[in-house]
Amino acid sequence: MTIAIEVQSLTKKYDKKTVVDNVTFSINAGELFGLLGVNGAGKTTLIKMLSCLIKPSNGDAKLLGKNITQHPEQVHQLIAVSPQETAIAPNLTVRENLELMAGIQGLNKVNRKRKADEIIMRFSLKPYENQRSKTLSGGWQRRLSLAMALISEPQILFLDEPTLGLDILGRRELWSLIEKLKEKTTIILTTHYLEEAEALCDRIGIMKDGKMKAIGTAEELIKISKAATFEDAFVYFVTGGDIQ
Repeated sequence: MTIAIEVQSLTKKYDKKTVVDNVTFSINAGELFGLLGVNGAGKTTLIKMLSCLIKPSNGDAKLLGKNITQHPEQVHQLIAVSPQETAIAPNLTVRENLELMAGIQGLNKVNRKRKADEIIMRFSLKPYENQRSKTLSGGWQRRLSLAMALISEPQILFLDEPTLGLDILGRRELWSLIEKLKEKTTIILTTHYLEEAEALCDRIGIMKDGKMKAIGTAEELIKISKAATFEDAFVYFVTGGDIQ
């Protein structure tokens, strides 16, 4: 199986504080990998290093063979990031948002329209294409934000808290969409919703104090921790338990 992301001893320090501590793991192509941890565990810093927003203090990572330390521009061409904040222009329509992003990616007028048409159909946005995005519900705004991240057809997608603040129906609709995305894209998802990670992710990494405490499927982590549920397994690892 092809490895999409290979992380080797990745470390980030700010003065004397180590935020990500010697993290090593790999993610297979086409995998949906969940990243869990309480606030301050180092998840966001790890994602920022992998997406070349900040430089590591030590270690390195390869995304589809491209080093984040040596080839950040090449890495940028492979990835997209859908941030926790809904990244849309509120006064533009759905179509205008999509065509704007297509233009930023360098597409000409004809191809911008073609790409917007394609994304509108793929994300079931047709009924809302001429509606100002600020008037959409929270769930449809998140769907549009995700659609915009995929304009560049990334091979690796970082999803940061994609369903934060959505009601249960909106969350389930977005889950279905995310599951379809992994047919063509390797996805790294950060979330605080344990049931989301358990439902969506092929494997899950649990971080604590900058370290990767455990990696496995939800079932494997439950078995290792001898827990009754995945929630209990998560608590086990973030309160001191470890893989023996």
